[in-house]
Amino acid sequence: MSTIQLSSILTPGRTLCGAPGHSKKRVIENIASFICDDIPFINSIELFDKLITRERLGSTGLGHGIAIPHCRVQNCTSIIGTLVKLEHAIDFEAIDDEKVDLLFVLLVPEEAQDEHLQVLATLATKFNDSAFCDQLRNTEDSESLFVAATETT
Repeated sequence: MSTIQLSSILTPGRTLCGAPGHSKKRVIENIASFICDDIPFINSIELFDKLITRERLGSTGLGHGIAIPHCRVQNCTSIIGTLVKLEHAIDFEAIDDEKVDLLFVLLVPEEAQDEHLQVLATLATKFNDSAFCDQLRNTEDSESLFVAATETT
């Protein structure tokens, strides 16, 4: 299985360090708005609804403070990633009940089945690396967060 480069789906404009929010719902709402500021052809209310609907099927909190919220998006032509480091860790109903402070939000085209699964597997492997996560957590701003996420991929 080939792995993707984070730099192929993530941009500095979709990397956010110190994001506010004190609940899962509010954080997802803020992230949907943040993404749509960068990608205006996606509607933030529809994106929020899709991400929340996906979370209701089961939390995307992987454990160790990591979550990978994801959903399929109409009129999305390629996989879109957004990396967020929260200002304060929040309850995300993660598998290990640990609060989440790092999120990688993934938007995929409706028809991207295999590619979607490959990207999720790559992200899960990447975020399972504690050194990589520590590097992200030690950043102070969005630019350094982007560099930390993409320089080693």
